[in-house]
Amino acid sequence: MTQSITNQRQSVFETIKKEDTDGNEYWSARDLANVLEYLEFRNFKPVISKAIEACTNSSQKISDHFVHLHEMVKIGSGAARQIEDVRLSRYACYLIVQNANPSKEVVALGQTYFAVQTRLQEIQQSTVYNQLNTEEEKRLFLRQEMTRHNKKLATAAKTAGVITAMDYAIFQNHGYKGLYGGLDANGIHAKKSLKKSQNILDHMGSTELAANLFRATQAEEKLTRENIKGKPKANKAHFEVGKKVRKTIQELNGTMPEDLPVTDSIKKLEKKSGSQLNNPTKKKKNS
Repeated sequence: MTQSITNQRQSVFETIKKEDTDGNEYWSARDLANVLEYLEFRNFKPVISKAIEACTNSSQKISDHFVHLHEMVKIGSGAARQIEDVRLSRYACYLIVQNANPSKEVVALGQTYFAVQTRLQEIQQSTVYNQLNTEEEKRLFLRQEMTRHNKKLATAAKTAGVITAMDYAIFQNHGYKGLYGGLDANGIHAKKSLKKSQNILDHMGSTELAANLFRATQAEEKLTRENIKGKPKANKAHFEVGKKVRKTIQELNGTMPEDLPVTDSIKKLEKKSGSQLNNPTKKKKNS
């Protein structure tokens, strides 16, 4: 029953999506307010304001994500009145659900839905990603993204109070435990029969890398957005994000990350890719 309700609720966010004449997707703030169970739009407006502030803080152009509108609607007997609305991008919806009432189940579902969809959209719209055809290419791309976002996560964690190398190892383990059903780094090594010297991320396929990339990006955003301070709170936040990603995988009937197969070290692919880039003639011959 829970699974059915979850899927039904998640589909609502997609069914209220609209498209303009150029094929660009957007959402109506009034439609989103109804789905998020705000009975009066005036009570939803402060949430929009907080989302706009968050948009500004993330150095995004507000007009790209929030467009204020005034539309005429019929109210009966041929009469009409002007109502206020806001045209929202997917990213704007993501910011809104992050600032909505967290006690509502539908808000929690919306947070997961828009977080996943926004990150997937970022990857899919990447020019580089759209040119990838093989699993090897996707692994290389996602591993590089993982390296980049782990640096951002480390910076956010340090700001929160995760200072020493030991602190960060514990912090990372909390994220792993949430995502891998209680397994820390050592547990993952044992489960996947990896040596202690082998980097877990280097032996992940694209699916597992994508799950961990989502964990890292969302944890970094949560630490920054909520201005989390103190190691215990930072660890708890990382665990909660990992657990949310795991729940999303379950809802999509995906394979749990600990059950995904181990792959050859990405170092081999990096070496192969590097040699091809340095030798265009050879690359052309092999293509």
